[in-house]
Amino acid sequence: MSIKRRDFIRLSGLAAAGVNGLGARAGSLRVMTSVLDGLRPMTGDVVPIAVEERQARILKAQRLMVENKIEALVLDSGTSMVYFTGIGWGQSERPMVAVIPAKGEVKYVSPAFEAERLRELIKIGTEVRVWEEHESPYKVIAGILKDYGIRTGNIGMEERVRFFIFDGVRKEAPQLNYVSGDPVTMNCRMIKSAAELALMQRANDITVAAYKASIALLHEGMTPADFSSIAADAFSRLGVRGDLSANFGPASAYPHGSIQTQHLQKGDVVIMDDGCKVQGYCSDISRTVVFGAPPTKRQREIWDLEKRAQAAGFAAARVGVPCEQVDIAARKVITDAGFGPGYKIPGLPHRTGHGIGMDIHEWGNMVLGNKQPLQPGMCFSVEPMVAIYGEFGVRLEDCAYMTEDGPRWFSQPSTAIDVPFVV
Repeated sequence: MSIKRRDFIRLSGLAAAGVNGLGARAGSLRVMTSVLDGLRPMTGDVVPIAVEERQARILKAQRLMVENKIEALVLDSGTSMVYFTGIGWGQSERPMVAVIPAKGEVKYVSPAFEAERLRELIKIGTEVRVWEEHESPYKVIAGILKDYGIRTGNIGMEERVRFFIFDGVRKEAPQLNYVSGDPVTMNCRMIKSAAELALMQRANDITVAAYKASIALLHEGMTPADFSSIAADAFSRLGVRGDLSANFGPASAYPHGSIQTQHLQKGDVVIMDDGCKVQGYCSDISRTVVFGAPPTKRQREIWDLEKRAQAAGFAAARVGVPCEQVDIAARKVITDAGFGPGYKIPGLPHRTGHGIGMDIHEWGNMVLGNKQPLQPGMCFSVEPMVAIYGEFGVRLEDCAYMTEDGPRWFSQPSTAIDVPFVV
């Protein structure tokens, strides 16, 4: 979906006219229909992650297990299970886990009545061990570890394994040592393949299209919930499920929103955030605009400051440089302008960025103290914010991925306060 700049401005002007009277309401509905009806699915040529790539991930995980002296890795249902096996499974009080050994094939533990459904989903490994409703799933998991020949040593627990599962296994096999699985899962998932980058690029392209349509439909008197509803419709028409949140006026100073009642007025700063997933891979974009009126000098100055901070963070990202340098560089621009210091408001109240991939927040945060060197394939947001309580906030967020030659944007940053996207 593409909206030309002149059409974007025209539609924004019509939307800003508000809903005064039946004629205006009918006009607004026509504008909304015109914009949303122009959207088409953008997922028809998406290429899912191949089974062969998941198998290569497991081989890498097994190499990392050997290097880190981990005998097996236990995965609860969740993102890492999807990453390694392709199986998406809802969490409940009934454990369904996958166990990846340092040597050998993946095995699964399932409630007996769910086993056939699980077998339909399995593409890697074959063995499913079951437990009936009156039996202990933890004993079954411990039995798998024993059958792998693991009598002593470290068992890695992936970070999302719920405590009751860990605790149950520990009680059944107390002779084993239970450790974090992060050295395995983090070092696999943090480095994205070309196939993963392509899915993230498509998610970002779709989010840009949804934003363009949704921004064009901002109108006086609307609430943040109204905006989110329009955006959800836009994402659906583009072929995905997605979400865009918004906050208006003084509430835009709160990084994740406010409970105060908000009705959009001319001259309000509007801050917007979020994105969608394509084949399980995320986008995350934030934009800040001024609705229905020319930006004030103050709004333009703060927006320009934010733009410089984002650019400084991006420029600091180089292969081998610690992640914290992105935060340090962006924060310096803001503190040099007289804000802060540190996380003090007015100023930048949070880290400059976060890792992103299958989860919207992953390892690789751009934050002071993170000495993790940037590596090709790492993906992260660059989103410094200037928050001024009682006035407004400005945040520009685009995500980037590292190459041997430096970072590349998934979405192109705004060029001006009244140009949220490059046309």
